[in-house]
Amino acid sequence: MTEERRVHLSRSAPEAYKALDAFSQAVGGIATANGIEDRLKELVQIHASQLNGCAFCVRIHVDRAVAVGMTADEIAQLATWRESGVFTERERAALELTEAFTFIHDDGIPAHVYDHVGGILSEQEYVGLSWILVSINAFNRVAIAGRYPVPPRTAASA
Repeated sequence: MTEERRVHLSRSAPEAYKALDAFSQAVGGIATANGIEDRLKELVQIHASQLNGCAFCVRIHVDRAVAVGMTADEIAQLATWRESGVFTERERAALELTEAFTFIHDDGIPAHVYDHVGGILSEQEYVGLSWILVSINAFNRVAIAGRYPVPPRTAASA
């Protein structure tokens, strides 16, 4: 199968994609109910998408992050969050959890990560973020497998 004819999963099985989208909407509501604000949702979704190499999802979530007030500097600092001083302790814990979920195949959620993050986030926040991370990692895999092109910038999002 050539690159140009790669299967587009959301078009090829729209009912499955709609179910994934409905799952994502439910997860967003759970996260909000568990104290995860939009800024933190977008922060972790951008970082997971960066780690997975999903340019499509990075574009979507950067636009959403800007819409909820994140600055260009904060977004640029995500790649170096461990060395950067722009993120709160809570955000840093969420980013650490993001990395553990994204690379879960390496060592699960290591005990030291679970303990560190659990010392900063409440159980409800941990649950809300965990479901966001399950969701974005699933979306990343759909977009990467289909090599979805990065959406063009619109006048409103430029």
